[in-house]
Amino acid sequence: MLAALRRLALLIVGCCAVTVVGSALLGLLVGASLDRAISLGFYGIGCFLMVAGFFVGNRGPSRVKSEEGGGAAMPFPFMGGRRLRWATADEQNETINNSALFIVLGLILVVIGVLVDSRHSLI
Repeated sequence: MLAALRRLALLIVGCCAVTVVGSALLGLLVGASLDRAISLGFYGIGCFLMVAGFFVGNRGPSRVKSEEGGGAAMPFPFMGGRRLRWATADEQNETINNSALFIVLGLILVVIGVLVDSRHSLI
């Protein structure tokens, strides 16, 4: 459990560092203040991760078995012909875990954005 928390903390610190650097550079390009650019960066990346987690979590129970095209109809060469299989329990658990990780990381980044935002006082 301690190793998992260490990896999560490392992931949070890495995402924060990338967000701060990217937001600061983008803020310099558009002429925004540094604290506003950083807070908007945390909001944007956090919201993107939450939406990504939602879509990753809503992946269905079927997976593509093969990418080879079968006997597809001529007017629609890219339709049909895919073979599907049911996802294993490990694949379903991985999907749920990835979704939870994206959503939790997104929430943490949004909370950091709220804490960094100087336009509104929390107290």
